[in-house]
This record gives sequence, C-alpha cells and structure tokens, in this order.
Amino acid sequence: MRRILLITATLVVMCNAAGAQSSQPYAGLEQRPIKALSQQQIDDLKAGRGMGLALAAELNGYPGPSHVLELGDRLDLTPDQRIQVQRLFDAMKQEAVPLGNRLVEQETELDRLFSARVVTSDSLKAALVAISETQALLRESHLKYHLSTAALLDPGQMQRYAELRGYQHPDGSKGHKHHH
Repeated sequence: MRRILLITATLVVMCNAAGAQSSQPYAGLEQRPIKALSQQQIDDLKAGRGMGLALAAELNGYPGPSHVLELGDRLDLTPDQRIQVQRLFDAMKQEAVPLGNRLVEQETELDRLFSARVVTSDSLKAALVAISETQALLRESHLKYHLSTAALLDPGQMQRYAELRGYQHPDGSKGHKHHH
C-alpha cells in the first residue's frame, strides 16, 4: 500500500512540475536586456553570422561562402576560387554586420517602448516596419552571397559540398535514409 501511495505521490509531483513548466514557458526571459533576442542571437547578429537566414539557398544546393571556405581543402578549391570565395565572404560580413547591429538597435528600441510603457499603435507599427525592412535586407545579404558562391563552384564541387554537409549521399540519394 505504501508503495502505491509513494508512486501516486511521485506521479502527482511530476505532473504538477510539468504543468508549471508549460504554464511558464518564458519565465526567466524577462531578465534579458532585449526580451525578444537571446544573448546568442545578439552575438550572432553583431558578428554577421547567418543564423539560418539562408536556409532556402543552403538546403537547395546553393552553398554559403563561410562553409565553402571551411571545406575548401575537401572541395579541392583552386587558389583562384579560394580568393574569390574569401572576397564574397568578406563582402557578406561587411554588409551583414551593420545590418545585424541595426536590427539589435531596433529591437532594443521596441523593447524600450514597451518597458517604458510609451508604446502606441503608431509607434508599434513604425518600429515593426523598420525591423521587418532590416530583417529583409539582412536575409538578402546572406542569400545573395550563396547565389554568388554557387556560381564559382563546378558540378563536382557542388556534389561534394552536398555530401560533406550531409544533404546528399555519394550514391546520389538525398538526406538521411530511413529504414523501415
């Protein structure tokens, strides 16, 4: 009997803990300097990292300059290709870093409007339009360099890139195989 009561009590505690977690999914996030962005996101934006913004290109066969440089030896890049891809990467960073900084500033301002309780329908709309324009420019800055990078690689390098990144197997099949 004690065993049944102990098991029942344990299950009740576990259910209550699970319920408390699901009803408080944002607990702790109120301490963030910018509520809508994690510190990792802020750091990525300020450093010009992709943050998945170019997945439409990456996962459809348009490699990014950063990953091509990382895999340069395994892709047998020529010295000229390496120089050209490095130029693309540098240009992308030169565009993405200021845009990332601008986005962080805009998110900071949106957060300030709410925290100071001075947000209005008009100020909200203006802040969101500015944020969405910057997000679009940032995404474009990453996507267009994937397009340019793909143009520098030959079909064999493109195939090898897909294999190295896990998007395609050497036998030509795509993705991870599922065994039934």
